[in-house]
Amino acid sequence: MATTNDLKNGMVLKLDSGQLWSVVEFQHVKPGKGGAFVRTKLKNVLSGKVVDKTFNAGTKVETATVDRRAMQFSYKDGSDFVFMDMETYDQLQLTPETVGETANYLLEGQECTVAIHEGNPLFIEMPAAVELVVEYTEPGLQGDRSTGGTKPATLETGYEIGVPLFITTGEKIKVDTRSGEYLSRVSS
Repeated sequence: MATTNDLKNGMVLKLDSGQLWSVVEFQHVKPGKGGAFVRTKLKNVLSGKVVDKTFNAGTKVETATVDRRAMQFSYKDGSDFVFMDMETYDQLQLTPETVGETANYLLEGQECTVAIHEGNPLFIEMPAAVELVVEYTEPGLQGDRSTGGTKPATLETGYEIGVPLFITTGEKIKVDTRSGEYLSRVSS
């Protein structure tokens, strides 16, 4: 148990008959009149649904014990993803539903954090940015500028994103794993 004053981003709460909700963001509000309250944005760990919920300040909320383990993506087995625990070397097989959007950025050997609650894998946390090679993109045309538009590029994971016109096939780029946007070139 914790109070709403103890909330942190990433904390997992057990609300609404045992459902698990991850705190995306929170804000303590002290209005001029009335009592203080905490405005939160919560994401359902299993369904991904995001809701806004308001708690009175100091309200007790039940926290879920979530074990975060450093794991390495080993390989894809059919549609499932196999991860190896970096400490025990145990292998864990995750479904595409659990892996979710992070599959777009996973390469063999990629390290990430797997959140586990009561033996069930919940979700994967990736680093904020990853470096990936552009597998294919149309060549840029004469006159393309760095401040110009974007063009589609297929990354080595098979994921397609928009990149600036000056990016060529074979270049390594940095991609934001939260938004899926191009960040920068990686100089070798």
